[in-house]
Amino acid sequence: MNAIEVNHISKSYGKVKALDDVSFAVSKGEVFGLIGPDGAGKTTMFRILCSLLLPDRESLGKPSATRLDADRQIPTATVDGYDVVRQMREVRRRVGYMPGKFSLYQDLTVEENLKFFATLFGTTVEAGYDSIRAIYSQIERFRDRKAGALSGGMKQKLALSCALVHSPSVLFLDEPTTGVDPVSRKELWAMLLSLKERGITIVASTPYLDEVRCCERVAFLDHGRLRGVGTPDAILDEFRDIFCPPKAPAPETNEAPSGAVGGAFPSGAVGGASVISVSHLVKAFGKFRAVDDISFSVRRGEIFGFLGANGAGKTTAMHMLTGLNQPTSGTGTVCGFDIRTQHEQIKKHIGYMSQRFSLYEDLTVSENIRLFAGIYGMKSEEISVKTDKLLRRLNYTEHKDTLVKSLPLGWKQKLAFSVSIFHEPGVVFLDEPTGGVDPATRRQFWELIYDAAHRGITVFVTTHYMDEAEYCDRISIMVDGKISALGTPDELKERFHQPDMDHVFTYLARQATRSSD
Repeated sequence: MNAIEVNHISKSYGKVKALDDVSFAVSKGEVFGLIGPDGAGKTTMFRILCSLLLPDRESLGKPSATRLDADRQIPTATVDGYDVVRQMREVRRRVGYMPGKFSLYQDLTVEENLKFFATLFGTTVEAGYDSIRAIYSQIERFRDRKAGALSGGMKQKLALSCALVHSPSVLFLDEPTTGVDPVSRKELWAMLLSLKERGITIVASTPYLDEVRCCERVAFLDHGRLRGVGTPDAILDEFRDIFCPPKAPAPETNEAPSGAVGGAFPSGAVGGASVISVSHLVKAFGKFRAVDDISFSVRRGEIFGFLGANGAGKTTAMHMLTGLNQPTSGTGTVCGFDIRTQHEQIKKHIGYMSQRFSLYEDLTVSENIRLFAGIYGMKSEEISVKTDKLLRRLNYTEHKDTLVKSLPLGWKQKLAFSVSIFHEPGVVFLDEPTGGVDPATRRQFWELIYDAAHRGITVFVTTHYMDEAEYCDRISIMVDGKISALGTPDELKERFHQPDMDHVFTYLARQATRSSD
């Protein structure tokens, strides 16, 4: 008997067909991938299989006469032989679920979260400890720490422990590694593969191709329809235009046209001068040096990759450069302004896109654009003209009155980036801008980055996608608060004798001595 059977399942949200007649099966003990672009229907399928969402009325066992005449099969979905609609209590006892956004309570401690989830399933941490020992033991010493204070990798381990504490037979993981560095991702997948040895069936979605290849088989969903089921290599090859698009073509030169962003810099900062300059920068919290004596510079129009594992110090460094935090010691300038004394001027001359989008979900696309343009001090006539141009360039004209919260993830990210550079800043800071986005959308996003750099905007970007690191002009890699490597991708691969940036990053990150908690 299969662990999961899905037969002719559909789900609609108004006029939107999230799932359209989807069928597949997963064997017991299999590691199975559910993959596809943003808005493909993956999360909807997870929620149906976890009995958190009802399929369309047809899927409640009341198919139309037309469908019965066509295939004589009633739409159903079962987990461990139990129907997800009529036997949902039995299903919920047998499944563990990690949703895309961490299902942890940030204000509860590690131990309190675990006890809460154990109670939900009518068990105790002590009774289920053997099921989570290998994973939970790695974070148990932090049991009194609030979940909100953990790193991404630590949150992953806690969320996985919470999903396993009641000893489920089937584990559903909806993009569990989004926003987590490559080394932590590898560690999590090693844990998942060890769970397979205990006979647990695993169904996971992921935008990372190396994780797709960890699955035994994958199902490819696209706009709610199942386009193929097979081995990862077979599916990735058959649909390589979607999963393995060619690298976005870079402009012939990053040298900006004369006067392209001249208004973004104070006198003397345009041209060959460094747009960002940092010397012996330190940020300490008590005796702990989150940023420990770093020095570097970034040129105008350069795409500068700022990499590091969770807890390496890169976010703290970025906060100092953007005026959100003050250094303990050292010096630095951004667009010619001192990061110690002129942080308010810095904020006016930069763009910033955080990992958690800086858009207002309850405003429309055009309302968000106008709001941020006004904050940047742009004039009404200029805002109106540039808004129309931006909507046409993004092909969002028909969606200008759409609420941002209803847009697919990739659409939100492209809009957030475009808004962050709407005022033509000297530098735009991008904090993991493509986290959780499918490869085709990421390629489109990088075309926007290249275009901005070509116009003279310096791009300072953090990312956990090592293929994106290859797109940068230069890269720095932080380890334990220090810059361990700085150079072009080719220079770093040659210096550390590694075949690609993923291997370079892993080689350096594993030399860390301090915990990433």
